[in-house]
Amino acid sequence: MITTSDPRPPAGPDRTATRPGARAARTWLPALATILAVLLLAGCRPEQAPRLATTPAERASWPPAPPEAVAARVERVVDGDTFVAAVAGRSERIRLIGVDTPETVDPDRPVQPYGSEASSFAKQMLSDRTVRLEGDVEPRDRYGRLLAYVWLPDGTFWNALLAAEGYAQLITIPPDVSYAGLFRDLVEEARAANRGLWAGRPP
Repeated sequence: MITTSDPRPPAGPDRTATRPGARAARTWLPALATILAVLLLAGCRPEQAPRLATTPAERASWPPAPPEAVAARVERVVDGDTFVAAVAGRSERIRLIGVDTPETVDPDRPVQPYGSEASSFAKQMLSDRTVRLEGDVEPRDRYGRLLAYVWLPDGTFWNALLAAEGYAQLITIPPDVSYAGLFRDLVEEARAANRGLWAGRPP
């Protein structure tokens, strides 16, 4: 017998139709991904190097690292003239020779003017970098810190840079005086140019 009725059960709602929520998700998900990508790239963007008052030619005229200078990986910057570094497998506290930045970490003394700026400059230039160290006559100071002249990865004489940019004063403690004349000249030039800690001070 021929029948005109359909033996299959009535069809339910069309499951293939796009739901409003799915359409909305397809609209905002790409936008969200773009925003996240921009934020991630911004967070990974390397910090810009500080602007220097000295010229590349001036810095190139300073003494280079001697062949026997020892490599050291900077682990932590304490303040403008002191940092901790891995030297020959040991963690050493390094004190720069010949220059003295304003105090920031002495618990018995207030933070000195321009001390925070000097510390920030040192962190920007030294953190997680491999520098080269050279000593003088006395290997350590009375606090047990390793005394050193320091060169940055690009060959710049770090002690001299601090003096020339106005972040440090001259400190001469014999017998460690190999570059005392250079540091004296650079400090005088920075002071005459009102750089850094010398800004606003009488010549």
